[in-house]
Amino acid sequence: MTVVRPRPPVKPGLGPAFGRLWTAAAFSNLADGLGRTAVPLIATTLTRDPLMISILAALAFVPWFVFAIPAGMLVDRFDRRILMAVANTVRAAAALGLAVLTVTGALDIWWLFAGTLVFGFGETVFDNATNAVIPAVVRDEHLERANGRIQAAQITIDSFIAQPIAGVLFAVSLALPLWVGSVGYLVPIVLAVLLPLSAARPLRTSASKPDAAPRVPASEALRFLWTHRYLRALVLFTSLMGCAFSFAQAPTILYFLDEHDVAPAAIGFVTAGIGLGALAGSLVAAPVVARFGRGGVMWAANLLAALALVAVGIAAEVVTAVVAYAAMAFAISTWNVPWAALRQRLIPPVLFGRTLGVIRMITWGMFPLATVLGGWVARGDLRLPYLLAGGLCLVATLVCTKLLLEASRQGLSPADA
Repeated sequence: MTVVRPRPPVKPGLGPAFGRLWTAAAFSNLADGLGRTAVPLIATTLTRDPLMISILAALAFVPWFVFAIPAGMLVDRFDRRILMAVANTVRAAAALGLAVLTVTGALDIWWLFAGTLVFGFGETVFDNATNAVIPAVVRDEHLERANGRIQAAQITIDSFIAQPIAGVLFAVSLALPLWVGSVGYLVPIVLAVLLPLSAARPLRTSASKPDAAPRVPASEALRFLWTHRYLRALVLFTSLMGCAFSFAQAPTILYFLDEHDVAPAAIGFVTAGIGLGALAGSLVAAPVVARFGRGGVMWAANLLAALALVAVGIAAEVVTAVVAYAAMAFAISTWNVPWAALRQRLIPPVLFGRTLGVIRMITWGMFPLATVLGGWVARGDLRLPYLLAGGLCLVATLVCTKLLLEASRQGLSPADA
């Protein structure tokens, strides 16, 4: 007699609309990763000046500083599908233009600066629109799973697929990563316009009027942040640490090329090893926080990041340098999870979008200057920015120990406190 075993319940799928959105995000991340690796490598063929290379890295942060809030306003007011398509059309045109300039010999560092800005402005619109569309194409109970798949795709494709491929393509031809990247941007254009009508606008309840959504000015969000003493202090701490990381990482490409004699074609594999640390941090953060508490994990993550920076600065060979760099990426990724959860607990929902925009402007606003300063210091010694930043992060973490440990008690209800 045959015994029929009950089958375990099958998780419901996220639907074809989410599949198109995920595929669009995946191809866009692939193109981003190709450009993120190829552009600095191309720049090293034009100049070996760490300061000029650091300016290129700094410009990647500028669009998020000046356009994060306006991009959010566009996403709330216009058809998100069209915005995604337009953003990637502009980025595809920029990649194509840089490729043509490269093969014709007309490329100079200033064109790379301009292209980096165009890529960044397009990214602010596309990424904001992608995140805003998710609740429109999946049910509420599947939001965490949907967001997790988008984030996993971003890290995996960018770090482990796009960047190694970019290094290999660069070794074949300087312009080849840009040609491939321009094609990668075209696929999401088609997929974006095929998204359902529900993806076009913010979801509203049946009782809502077309313009019933609350309009919260950025000044109100800034006022909330200024009057919340704990959140304000933690934002300033995060800004300081972020500036230190940006300062340290300014000469990264030249550090591996010149200090450790890594071939340009292998740079993508180096960054893939670093990305492995970031992926691991994103996976272990939640259970570690559940075991040891948010504050302890945030403190330990910053301490590990500081020590890892010093280890990068003194690494004698490339394997040690990559492991140390991966440890820093692991620490930063681990920090990001409880930091995001803490913001969600402390900021009222009606203020969240604009307050997050203000926080990003504050925390990322000094990154370009810190990156350029790191490039200037690296002119004398490519290792020095890592050592200086590591020392600063170590002191800041120890001084702010009480602030970080307090994170475990912030945002708790009276019954949980």
